[in-house]
Parts: sequence; C-alpha cells; structure tokens
Amino acid sequence: MMSKAQQVYYLTGMGGRLDTGLGRGLLSRGWNVTGRELVGEFRDLDFQEQIDLVAGDLQSEFWSEDARVIANSFGAYLFLHAQAQMEPYIGQVILLSPIVGSFSSEKIMMGFMPPRALKLMELIQRGAFHAPNRCEIHVGSEDWQSNPENVSTMGSMLGIDVTVVPNAGHMLPKEYVGDLLDRWLNG
Repeated sequence: MMSKAQQVYYLTGMGGRLDTGLGRGLLSRGWNVTGRELVGEFRDLDFQEQIDLVAGDLQSEFWSEDARVIANSFGAYLFLHAQAQMEPYIGQVILLSPIVGSFSSEKIMMGFMPPRALKLMELIQRGAFHAPNRCEIHVGSEDWQSNPENVSTMGSMLGIDVTVVPNAGHMLPKEYVGDLLDRWLNG
C-alpha cells in the first residue's frame, strides 16, 4: 500500500475522470490518484451530499500535513464548500480555475449559477470561512467561468496566493500545469 505522501486526492471538473487529463498527468508522474469524478452516481447526488462526501474523504483519509489535494473548476468549488464546514485543511492544496460563484459572459452569451453561489463570499466577508493552511490558486487571465478578478479578490481576502496565467482560459495550458505539477509534487 502506498503512503499518503504518494497519493493525491483529486476533484475533477464537470464530466472529468480521475485517469484522464490532469489525472493522467499525476499518474504519469508516479502518484496514486484517488478522489471524486463529477460524473455518474456522484454527480447525481444532492450538492450537500457531494460536499459531505468530500469533507469525509479529506477528514478520514487525507488529514495530514503531507497530504496533497488538487481540485479543478467545479471540483474546486466543491472543495471550498467542504472547507467551509471543516477546520482549516492541513495538507497542501492547489485549486485550478476554481468556480467561486455565478458567472456569465456577454461575449458568448452564456452563464452559470452553481448551487449556493453566494455562500462562500458571505462566509468570507463575515470572517467565518477558515482557509486551508497551504493553498495556491491558478486561474487564466481570459477565464470567463472562473473570473480572475473574483478569484484574486477571494484569494486576497483569505491570504491565499493567486497566480493569474497570462493569455489562458478556463483550461490552463498543459505545459503550465505540467510544470506546476512537477514543482508541487517534488517540493
């Protein structure tokens, strides 16, 4: 059995799988990947049930200083909501293109309002949100789904470093994410 230091807890974006894309990148670097895919039975659960499962996973299996969590897009939104009902997470966390509330784009005439779209910011503004101890956020400068201004504001309020990747959209460049994984997993 692999030690927790060799495992990554991964929360995919909508429709994502643990063994494709970012998950494949983690696996190719020799790490064991576990977590939640936002497909099938898990996606069919009520939002609070999803949050509770994520919080339970973290508290029972990944609650150590050497634990690593990576969450992408809506998976990051789930992580943040799970964090809202826990003590500050003690492991290392990377959030990629996190959804932090509702969003829209006049340019492409699309929008999305996730469940509890205002809750995170309300908790943060009241000082009732306990940020993870070691967290970093990466978001594209051209990401209309994970608005870099909103993400940067949230990061600033929580004391979390936010990197805005120039000329990148919601799907961050593969080379950028690869370099980030190499640094984070070997650091």
